[in-house]
Amino acid sequence: MNIEIYVVSHKDAKMPSDNMYIPIQVGNNPQNFKGYLRDNTGINISNKNASYCELTAQYWGAKNRTADVKGLVHYRRLFSNGSTNFFKSVPAKWKDVLTHQKLEQLMHNYDMVLPRKRNYHIETLWSHYEHSHHIEGLKKTREVINDLYPEYLPYFDKHMNEKKGHMFNILIAKSELFDAYTDWLMKVLNEVENRIDISNYSASEQRIFGYISELLLDVWVEYNGVNYTELPVMFMGNQHWGKKIFNFIKRKFKGRE
Repeated sequence: MNIEIYVVSHKDAKMPSDNMYIPIQVGNNPQNFKGYLRDNTGINISNKNASYCELTAQYWGAKNRTADVKGLVHYRRLFSNGSTNFFKSVPAKWKDVLTHQKLEQLMHNYDMVLPRKRNYHIETLWSHYEHSHHIEGLKKTREVINDLYPEYLPYFDKHMNEKKGHMFNILIAKSELFDAYTDWLMKVLNEVENRIDISNYSASEQRIFGYISELLLDVWVEYNGVNYTELPVMFMGNQHWGKKIFNFIKRKFKGRE
């Protein structure tokens, strides 16, 4: 089985050793990192990386690569072979990165692999976005889905009222699904882009289309009845949980600053 997992990075970072992982350099750094392919070759939207984030690599993979299975992960977020490894050291996590052998077994039984759902507990996905970002972006997204894909709207509304979701823009799928999802996603986001002015947004908030896309994967997956399984995602660095929890609660009560 020909498998390509695109590992998105804006810097020269450590990469998994398994040959199925393909480092993809994103951003406008003039230096070409050794061993990396770049998302500014072939058919691409590399110039949108500041607002589309890792989606420029996803688009590049969908439009320029042929494989039986395609995937998207980040240099700091990788699927494990099945263990949670939550309290493991970073070196221990590197020893349990998802392998070609494990993934091939999964792809014989499933069409897609997704990260375990993230639970916001005291927030719906809509309210969490509203407390963290400019809500007009999500409102425009709903409007666009209603106009372009009204059959998806009940799934969008249902998902926005849930407290769990497959986050991080990480997925592995059979090629035809990876490409079809990417095509649908880009049509939605391109139209949102046409309808919203982000020129006065901060640099962080201008990553709007990366943020919105995290909430659209489950909408597409559920509407299309995709047969998927889940794997844990490992953060390949030191997590500052106290700070993350404090900021989460702060946004809940004070909103986005």
